[in-house]
Parts: sequence; C-alpha cells; structure tokens
Amino acid sequence: MRERIAVVDAITDAAQYHVLFESLIRSCEGREAFPVAVCWPCSAVSLAGAMEAARAGIIHPLLVGPARELSAIATSLDLDLGSYEVIPADTEEDAAEKAVELCRSGRSSALMKGSLHTDLLMHAALQKEGGLRTSRRFSHVFVLEAPLYKRALFITDAAINIYPTLEEKVDIVQNAIDLAHVLGVAEPRVAILSAVETVSPKIVSTIDAAALCKMADRGQIAGAILDGPLAFDTAVNAEAARVKNLKSPVAGEADILLVPDLESGNMLAKQLEYLGGARLAGIVLGAKVPIILTSRADSSESRVASCAIAAALIKQQQA
Repeated sequence: MRERIAVVDAITDAAQYHVLFESLIRSCEGREAFPVAVCWPCSAVSLAGAMEAARAGIIHPLLVGPARELSAIATSLDLDLGSYEVIPADTEEDAAEKAVELCRSGRSSALMKGSLHTDLLMHAALQKEGGLRTSRRFSHVFVLEAPLYKRALFITDAAINIYPTLEEKVDIVQNAIDLAHVLGVAEPRVAILSAVETVSPKIVSTIDAAALCKMADRGQIAGAILDGPLAFDTAVNAEAARVKNLKSPVAGEADILLVPDLESGNMLAKQLEYLGGARLAGIVLGAKVPIILTSRADSSESRVASCAIAAALIKQQQA
C-alpha cells in the first residue's frame, strides 16, 4: 500500500513539470499558421489530427490525397474542408512525391505524414534529386512526457536509422541536441544507452558510447553534456546510479536518450506510451523542412503536439 501511495505521489509531483506540449501550443497563438503538406491523410485519426492543428491556429494544411476519399472521411467526422486546398493524388507514392515537391517549391513549410507507411514518405523525401536532403543526416526524435519523470525526454532514433554507425550517430545526437535547444533546454544531458555501464568490446553500443563522449570532449559534438554507456535505469533514476556506485553528470537527469538502434528505441518509446502513460510527439530533423512523423496509430493530440514542435523549429529558422 505504501508503495502504491508513493507512486501516486510521484506522478502528482511530476505532473507540474509536464507542460511542454501545452506551452508549445500556446506559443503559436497570435502567429500566422504555417502551410503544411499533409501527405495522404486517409484515415479518421490522421485527418482529424491535421484539422485539429488547423483549428488551433498552428498549421494551414495542404491536403494531398484522393479528393473523394478525403471528403467522405471529413463528412463522417463532421469536418469542413472547404477552407483548405486538396491536391489530388491517386496513390500513396504519388502523394508522397507531390507533398515533397510542395516543400521544395516553398509552398509548404513542413511535411506531415498522414496514414501512409513511413517508408513511402521517407523514400520521396530522401531522393538525391527532388528530395529534401541537406548535409545533415535525417533522424527522428520522439519527444515525450512520462508521468514518473520530471522532465521531457527526447528519444532518438526510433523511426529512421535502423542500425546506425558511429558516424551516423554523431548526426543523430547533434540533431536531438539542436532540437532540445529550440525547445528551451539550454544544455541537455545526453545518455548514450546500452545494456551496461562499462565499455565492452563485445557490445558495439558501448564502444560507440565511449567514442561519442570523447568526440564531445573534442568539440565534434556541441551544446550538451554526454555520458555513456548508461543502462536505462541509471540514465533516468539517480538512486539506481547510486546503488551501482556510478558517478555521472547525466545519470538520473537525462534529457536525451540516444538508443543503440531503431528496434530498441521504438520499443522503449512505445512501452513508455502504452504501458507508462507517456504523452508523445514525433519529428524528423536534418531535412530542408521539419517532417512531422507520427505513428499511424497515434492520437490527434500527438499530431497536434508534433505540429507545435515543427512550429517552434520554423520560428527558430526564420529568426
């Protein structure tokens, strides 16, 4: 019983810190909505999420997909699409190409995934000719607020890079650091996750962690405090670090969790969401425009929060 009360108290205590999404949405008030190419919003939740972000004044959606199907979904949800342009597309591949072109031409300031598969959208965005490439590698960041943790967590990369190399992890972690800066974390603490806290030649992620920390020491990664390898428990729980006699400037206070690979990151983020009650948003960085990338099963709230994150990035780019 005492343990249950302690958990309830911890959730209540942490709740006062969980205001990031609301503050981001409020910061969009009074600003002109930015145009977003919404690619294939052919499900109730994806179309509703885009329209909810539009009603909040965050985005002005350019809906890319089959006009008749979009109209039918809107009617079923009692939504009025009359104020928004529909760019006809017959297939998901066609929609992805047209949505990317809207961003390349400057008509759209961001790209938003609808109900198509991530691979189709990213294939169009990653084209060397006609895509949205920059000198920085694309990477995805989950931004989430978990009930038992007193700060927002940035988990990367759990959606784009499957088995990233050390070189690729440099861009992945720098993208996340830059995002944390935009969202108000002046000097984020980065936990480079593995299964253990010691460097082992048998576990590649621990070797990468050691190298990344040294690269940060040499200024090759900037704007954050890095430490690793760290197991998940020591990254987010100071008592676990104390029990293990681990001295670390990041342990128990991590802002960014750099995961070893997509599989572990995706499972971690979704476990925190579905079993831990975390609120979650998603964004792809490293492209010419922010790419609002959420799961096809994500809620409208998640999509609106993701749009608000994109708005913060666009505001910073325009400053």
